[in-house]
Amino acid sequence: MKALLSIRPGGPETLELTEVPTPGPGPGELRVRVLACAINYPDVLVIEDKYQFKPPRPFAPGAEISGEVEAIGPGVDGWNIGDRLIAICSHGGLAEQLIVEAGQAFRLPPGLDPVEGAALVFTYGTTIHALADRAALQAGETLLVLGAAGGIGLSAIEVGKAMGATVVAAVSSEEKAAAARAVGADRTLLYGSGPFDKDGAKALAQAFKEAVGKEGAHVIYDPVGGDYTEPALRSIAWEGRYLVVGFPAGIPHLPLNLALLKSCDVRGVFWGGFMAREPERNRHHIEQLLTWWREGMIRPRIDRRYPLADGGAAIARLASREAIGKVVVQITEF
Repeated sequence: MKALLSIRPGGPETLELTEVPTPGPGPGELRVRVLACAINYPDVLVIEDKYQFKPPRPFAPGAEISGEVEAIGPGVDGWNIGDRLIAICSHGGLAEQLIVEAGQAFRLPPGLDPVEGAALVFTYGTTIHALADRAALQAGETLLVLGAAGGIGLSAIEVGKAMGATVVAAVSSEEKAAAARAVGADRTLLYGSGPFDKDGAKALAQAFKEAVGKEGAHVIYDPVGGDYTEPALRSIAWEGRYLVVGFPAGIPHLPLNLALLKSCDVRGVFWGGFMAREPERNRHHIEQLLTWWREGMIRPRIDRRYPLADGGAAIARLASREAIGKVVVQITEF
């Protein structure tokens, strides 16, 4: 089988398309013919050895896939050859075949697009955990979403609306604002590119305050970090919840007096840890997402599709922060 491998630490240009042996499933495992693999920000980091998880080389990046069952390992019930699924794995998705733990696989509902399915679990799973478990978002509350036109930002808009919130989407261009409005954002605001000086940060904080309204944002969803975090925190409501999701713009430094003055919480969101510690609650969340997807309340937006040979370009596209929605590598025709 073919796989796009990280042979040495480096950027997307270091990946090599290579022929490797086809694996066999062990106990509790499925061998899957990969249909599509979505790209996520950890894929940008892991090939540069900048992620907390470092697979032994050579390895294929890619942790989120859709596929068809090709072989079934001992002790696996409920799956048949040819069944379509979506799954999360630690790595290996940029390959024609992949071994998946049966417990990490979810049945792909009939009639739904496997490319969209590959783009569902990582972003929407993170978001439903963040908004339901970490933020306890309530209907009628105001949710501010930073980076709202990326895959995870769009998922936050859709899940927030499904939970009854008023959603304010912060983005960097009018094109991205249009995409946010298209999936349900009630209001949008445009911000510039950091870093910001003192006056720039003050102006951004004021823009956030005006966008969320006098009461402030009850929940702030921040998958961006960097110079955007402190200005956003200044717009939070009394006893609001600030969700720390990711740092593509850098790890911020917060003046904690702001948390005191607003009596607010800064809450970390580590979906991978939640998934490992609370598998049944995570499965319940994914089933809820599949229901919302079937009902048309959410739908993964695909920015671009790439063939396996161009998987490096797909990772570079995500790293550029220009993508609107999810970047997906389609491994095979279906």
